[in-house]
Amino acid sequence: MRINTEGLILKEQNIREKDKLVYVLTRNSGLLRAFVHGAKSFKNKKNNATAMFCYSKISFRESGDAYIIDEAEPIESFFKLGADIEKLSLAQYFCELCLTLVQEGEQNAEYLRLMLNSLNFLAKGGREPELIKAVTELRLMCVAGYMPNLIACDKCGEYETNTMYFDIEQGVIYCENCVSASVMLPLEIGLIRAMRHIAFSDFDKIYNFTMTKESLSDLSFITERYILSRLQRNFNTLDFYKEIKS
Repeated sequence: MRINTEGLILKEQNIREKDKLVYVLTRNSGLLRAFVHGAKSFKNKKNNATAMFCYSKISFRESGDAYIIDEAEPIESFFKLGADIEKLSLAQYFCELCLTLVQEGEQNAEYLRLMLNSLNFLAKGGREPELIKAVTELRLMCVAGYMPNLIACDKCGEYETNTMYFDIEQGVIYCENCVSASVMLPLEIGLIRAMRHIAFSDFDKIYNFTMTKESLSDLSFITERYILSRLQRNFNTLDFYKEIKS
């Protein structure tokens, strides 16, 4: 079977002297693992088109439980991220998170669309990195089926109070009158509104909001804690990003 589609290279791994294995987030076929034969050859045109952070037109040929890339032509690359170690580490984290959440063969083009937009904003500027981080984290979780219930208090249905309380483990919110556990995070209503915007807005609008640097930092902390709690794992790339940032 042959697949012709567009895809973003999330990871590359050297195999033997000249070959490599790549993980590709495709538009039509979800996540695919594929071998690139002779990729390390200087004359091989597929090398740049199958490098990490490259978005390419790719022709896959099925081979056992993986694929072989016969042809690849770059559409856009985000290699400029390498000039900023903080942005580069954040982009690597997005890729690792995507590799964790997306199932092989899962058809949902919003994963790819989100990743391309987030990498584009990181590479070209125009949005604060912490805003991009929060949007990418929460929206990826929503697409993957981990959308928190942010509509109203999970107990009484109250839409808003000045402070709402987020139960990270359960992914629900409570109002001031219904909160009962001290482990819940108290959030000012502006943070809840930002999370609602990311989760429920049309895709074209999810990056279109502004917050103070302090509020953005809080939002990034919340979305990160939610991911770590729900997925029950750590990310080496996230640890590296936080190390660089501090």
